[in-house]
Amino acid sequence: MNYWLMKSEPDVFSYDDLVAKGKAEWDGVRNHAAQLNMKAMRKGDLCFFYHSNIGLEVVGVMEIVEEAAPDSTDESGKWIAVHVAPRKKLAKPVTLKAMKADPALSDMVMLRQSRLSVAPLTQAQFQHIIAMSEA
Repeated sequence: MNYWLMKSEPDVFSYDDLVAKGKAEWDGVRNHAAQLNMKAMRKGDLCFFYHSNIGLEVVGVMEIVEEAAPDSTDESGKWIAVHVAPRKKLAKPVTLKAMKADPALSDMVMLRQSRLSVAPLTQAQFQHIIAMSEA
């Protein structure tokens, strides 16, 4: 199993929106590095849902339920999307500030490449953020 962090602006699509839908296409990703990460995703992988721009925090866990396929919002056929489903809302959000301040997360890809909207996590990083939300 692999672990990921995926960003969305909550005023465009929030974790609560995902919960209401039950399943959604993670579309509109137009960055080559993020696309490579999405192509590497496998059914059953777990992802953090990160609210970007507003909130700047990890708010929930979702699961990859369908692997990479053509992005329905892309008329060129160049880009892919995955489908995700909510798993659980975190006990409390984990802020970007808290993650940056934690030495255990210093090697986290998202913290080194802040503009990357889809980033890998190690299992240890994933579990550490879960523990931070429960502290």
